[in-house]
Amino acid sequence: MPENKLPVVILTHTLPEGWISSLKDRCKLYIGPQDATKLDPSLLKMLPQAEGLFTLLTIPVTQAILDQSPKLRVISNMAVGVDNIDITACTRRKIPVGNTPGVLTESTADLTMALMLSIARNITQAQRDAQDGRWKTWSPAGWLGTELNGSTIGIIGMGKIGKAVANRAIAFGMKVLFTDPEIKDYPNALQVSFWEVLKKSDFVTLHAPLTEETRKLINNEAFSLMKPNAILINAARGSLIDTDALFNALKYHHIRAAALDVTDPEPLPSTHPLFSLPNCLIVPHIGSATEHTRQQMAALACKNLLAGLVGQMLPHCVNPEVYPLNS
Repeated sequence: MPENKLPVVILTHTLPEGWISSLKDRCKLYIGPQDATKLDPSLLKMLPQAEGLFTLLTIPVTQAILDQSPKLRVISNMAVGVDNIDITACTRRKIPVGNTPGVLTESTADLTMALMLSIARNITQAQRDAQDGRWKTWSPAGWLGTELNGSTIGIIGMGKIGKAVANRAIAFGMKVLFTDPEIKDYPNALQVSFWEVLKKSDFVTLHAPLTEETRKLINNEAFSLMKPNAILINAARGSLIDTDALFNALKYHHIRAAALDVTDPEPLPSTHPLFSLPNCLIVPHIGSATEHTRQQMAALACKNLLAGLVGQMLPHCVNPEVYPLNS
């Protein structure tokens, strides 16, 4: 097909060429910078012509963006969550929105356990002390942490990632509690209320989607119910936690520690006071950051995009109500 006949697609970020090779010769791509946190001005100019939008979760797709995109036929988000996109507005315009579920389950669960082990065993502090010359000899009372074996983990959100974390926690010899809006039966795990998870867990790990109901779910009231030795893990969405409440809970030792793969705001400014706390570990949203997983996410996002461009149902669509009932 001649290039001038190809559908115009905006790719909000630069991605490795091999990840998006399936788009070659099938659309005319306009690509943003690798580290964009908003739609690049050069891409904004292309919105009136865009038929497809390939987004990363750092780019908000708002009503204003949609108003400038009269030809838009599909949005493909390279993420499981779509809280960066105004889904209601897209549905009203009959624009299907795709996401990439399933492929990042195992890598995110692995990262959750890595965070848990790192903060529980003081890995980062011990590494810094060794590097900075504070390791003088084997110290019986130095760098003491807490064991996962025999501890209770409370999982908030028992979806695919929550279940994968439960599998790993059971293998570590942990007792598993979980809470979820739906009634679920999971082997070797007990479903309890949200409040019971907070009160009874030594480790609380978040795997819930971000909605208006879950925004700042972990707040001052939640921290007041948690054990003083509790450790909080967040590998879901930063806004599940009230950041100010977290800072106070850590500073005044209402809980023992926290390990975060996501923050609110994101990225967290390097001057933020959370970085000054020795009992807070923060990494830059790397839950899905394995070569295999990121490639799989990109491939699925490409499939969603290409399906939408030719009017087919997306392999993974978060608003299937845009399609006729008999499609």
